[in-house]
Amino acid sequence: MSDMTATGPVLAADGTPLKKSLARALRREKMRAMALIAPLLLFVLLTFITPIGNMLFRSVKNNIVMDTLPQTIAMLGDWEADSGTLPDEAVYAALARDLKVAVAEKNHTKLGSRLNYEKSGMSSLFRKTGRAIKKWDLETDGPFAAKFAETNKAWADIETWKILKVYSPKYTPGYYLNAVDLQNSPEGIERRAENQRIYIKLFIRTIILSLSITFSCILLGYPIAWLLANLPMRTSNMLMILVLLPFWTSLLVRTSAWKVLLQQQGVINNLLVAVGIVDDANRLALMNNATGTLIAMTHILLPFMILPMYSVMQTIQPTYLRAAKSLGATNWTAFWRVYFPQSIPGIGAGSILVFILAIGYYITPEIVGGTDGVFISNRIAYHISFSLNWGLGAALGTILLVAVLALYYAYDKLVGIDNVKLG
Repeated sequence: MSDMTATGPVLAADGTPLKKSLARALRREKMRAMALIAPLLLFVLLTFITPIGNMLFRSVKNNIVMDTLPQTIAMLGDWEADSGTLPDEAVYAALARDLKVAVAEKNHTKLGSRLNYEKSGMSSLFRKTGRAIKKWDLETDGPFAAKFAETNKAWADIETWKILKVYSPKYTPGYYLNAVDLQNSPEGIERRAENQRIYIKLFIRTIILSLSITFSCILLGYPIAWLLANLPMRTSNMLMILVLLPFWTSLLVRTSAWKVLLQQQGVINNLLVAVGIVDDANRLALMNNATGTLIAMTHILLPFMILPMYSVMQTIQPTYLRAAKSLGATNWTAFWRVYFPQSIPGIGAGSILVFILAIGYYITPEIVGGTDGVFISNRIAYHISFSLNWGLGAALGTILLVAVLALYYAYDKLVGIDNVKLG
């Protein structure tokens, strides 16, 4: 034993200690594995992590006021908004210098558009002032307080200066406050006017309709998935083609088809009138409301529910049901106590897939939903594409993302995400 100890550490074939050689080989394997998944990690970083990070940053970014009016904002730091008096002449002179530069760089209209989100009229105020200030001589003209008041009386209103001071920081919670029907006013955080409180209502409607669509897909998809899993292969393949057929048609075409079917003079109402179920003078309002959104989106998302359930049901052995019946169980008991519990993972997978897709849909609600059937995603698309209020759009998107993650967490606690299977 002493001779073996004296020989030293065990060596590899190349003469290096075996422990060191194994560690080097392990590092080499890890590097090879990282090289294999590096393209995927890069793709996820560029297409998922970076956009979400950019969205989070835009939802609090507010540097346009400070960057456009640096001298004015610096001097407003010493002004007491609650004093009831307007800023002194030095502040107006600083505003003139800042706006002179902003007009030359064409940034004053961007500033006006940003502040117009908080108080209507700010956009026109900066455009009108920008046109007037081009003719001013900063060396000889003055006093500037009087000249600004002559240009637009809003410059003699203390509320205008309060807005400038409130929204001067580079980062603001204002977009998130607006997203929950609040506002960051000079007097503090307060609720918006009654006719401007729309976002909480849209969030609640989005969640309720998405859950309703998911539940409808479960009710309609479960028997179809059961038939696909239990019918003979030839019949099952034919039904599967019918299930997949909507995927071969454009989403816009399918949604437009539902618009034709659901309108009051459409196919469905005409059929109901023809068979006498509905009176011609009392046709059903199936479109431009939540009903139209529910019907159209259930049809569009139904395959996403059927396929996960079908893949799980295929793995359920028929012998389990036969064994239950041989022990005295009725058909209903055998189904409910034996078959249904084994199909729950497919229901869970389909429900998560349908709900997440539904909560972010905006094309179908926009076409058939009208005023009462649109989702919060429609408002996000509006702010990103039309109003260009990217900060508010980013804040709404962030809140929607947090809501989805919270529901996902609740589902994991109640059901367990490990029970979700795709086959």
